[in-house]
Amino acid sequence: MKITSIKSSLIFVSAIYLLMATNISCKQNDPVVIVKPVVVDTTFKAPVDPEIARTIGFFLNDWQPKTYVAPTFTETAITSSGVTTTVTVDASNVLTKIPLTNFGHNANNWMTRMYNEPVFINHLSNLKPNILRWPAGSGSDCHFWNCNQDQPPADAPTRLKKADGTYQTTGLYTYGKTANSWQATLDDYYSVLQQTNSQGLITVNYGYARYGTSTNPVATAAHLAADWVRYDNGRTKYWEIGNETYAEWEWGYRIDTGANKDGQPEYLTGGLYAKHFIVFADSMKKAAVQIGKTIYIGAVMQESATSSWQALITRTWNSTMIPQALNIPDFYIGHNYITPYNENSTASTVLTAALTVPTTMMDFMKSEISTNGGIVKPVIFSEWNMWAKDSKQQVSNTSGTFAVIVQAEALKNKFGLSARWDLFNGWDSGNDHGLFSTGDPLEGVAKWTPRPSFYYLYYFQKCIGDRLVETTKSGSASVISYASTYTTGQASVALLNNSGNPQTVLVKLKNFHLGKRFYWYTLEGSDDNGDFSRKVIVNGSAPSGVAGGPSDYATLKARSASTAAGIRVTVPAWSGVFILVDKP
Repeated sequence: MKITSIKSSLIFVSAIYLLMATNISCKQNDPVVIVKPVVVDTTFKAPVDPEIARTIGFFLNDWQPKTYVAPTFTETAITSSGVTTTVTVDASNVLTKIPLTNFGHNANNWMTRMYNEPVFINHLSNLKPNILRWPAGSGSDCHFWNCNQDQPPADAPTRLKKADGTYQTTGLYTYGKTANSWQATLDDYYSVLQQTNSQGLITVNYGYARYGTSTNPVATAAHLAADWVRYDNGRTKYWEIGNETYAEWEWGYRIDTGANKDGQPEYLTGGLYAKHFIVFADSMKKAAVQIGKTIYIGAVMQESATSSWQALITRTWNSTMIPQALNIPDFYIGHNYITPYNENSTASTVLTAALTVPTTMMDFMKSEISTNGGIVKPVIFSEWNMWAKDSKQQVSNTSGTFAVIVQAEALKNKFGLSARWDLFNGWDSGNDHGLFSTGDPLEGVAKWTPRPSFYYLYYFQKCIGDRLVETTKSGSASVISYASTYTTGQASVALLNNSGNPQTVLVKLKNFHLGKRFYWYTLEGSDDNGDFSRKVIVNGSAPSGVAGGPSDYATLKARSASTAAGIRVTVPAWSGVFILVDKP
């Protein structure tokens, strides 16, 4: 027999065997059906959601998969610059599902009536903060939600004692039914929540439990808070008892014992606050039950290691508060302004602090809870920003990079909620935490002009998926990376640059089905104020004025390229790039 005949016979037998194995019948003159074996990629690792972290807890109760929308785009050649950093995204290593409560902001009751400011409402709706804290920071401890203008309760004193022992006699209180055009009423706030599809985070007046002059000021203040729960009627799930109650600048820290009628000490302690917290929580939870709603109530913690120069009350706050609170708080509250206090910080200092402080803060708070006999529960970051000042750091492009890093690190460290301070403040030569301009003539732009941080936070949230996943990198230490995936299979990568030099980044994805196209938005400052440009340019689109960003940000096209040559972008100095990656 010839070799070719043997080969033909083997091929024929193999074909018959294949047909029999696949249960396919073949008649004479039927076309031959070739069945290709299924190839299983055993190297692809499917993602698995981790257990919900205790520090997030119920803040993920409302989690839902996020809808991916491929942006309209302009075809763009990828950079030809040499790669300085390689970022590898592992789509299988899920760090956490992403709580919508991570993108919050602080409103305040001096930022106009808000609800009837269409420019503001439009920008805020585009931003999708999801959480708006109210009524203020320290101002919460002198706010009477149900009182008319200049008509405080009869047992609210006409003077309040400050930490230095002197008294303040004017401008003591704010009111939920204010008549001032520059202030918002409580109902104005609720209108803003409704118009922007946001939830509330309300800080009730704890200070009143200390400085009130009734025979039982704690019960009176708790009853006032419970009445607010009833009036709120389920619109708000998350409630804080007091603001930075451990601190000497807070009303109630020191009281006039001559006016007090229930024998409270002159100075507040963590243990006394905890006992009062239990009274508040009991009243407020009973009110919620009466109206058939569920609420969560948080207690204030000192968020970081203290120094010897700080007051004893502050230094012992956690060690006296946590045991006395008897694990009744549903969550714990921290605030942090992250950069060195009142320092004219460099851009590198600002961004390095954003990268490191949230981790230190979370580690400290968890340790304090456990060390002092408490149970670790959800932890929130309900006020954050920077102390850096005097070079317009707070209103700069670099502040935008800072803001994204803080939000991303809050996610990475599994805070249940974070909220930036604040939406609207005062120019003060650029030492202004406000996300929007107040229209001060010295600033040179119109009221409600978004500052650079707005654009960074807008694009970060526009691109981010519903699960945070792991990234690793090699090369330049200046590149900071965060990645996320969508339940539907796409990915997002945020790249931030903590240096004064552009960085070219190659992005690799593993355990991910790569599609044919990726999209990106490049944000960068201009040349107007050194490392702290007051402008942000997005994909080449610049603001028309001396500060802010492009007016067409909501319709601005992404840049896009094929993934065939790799995902490679250049991240400008002190700036960021936000990437979306398609699935097949």
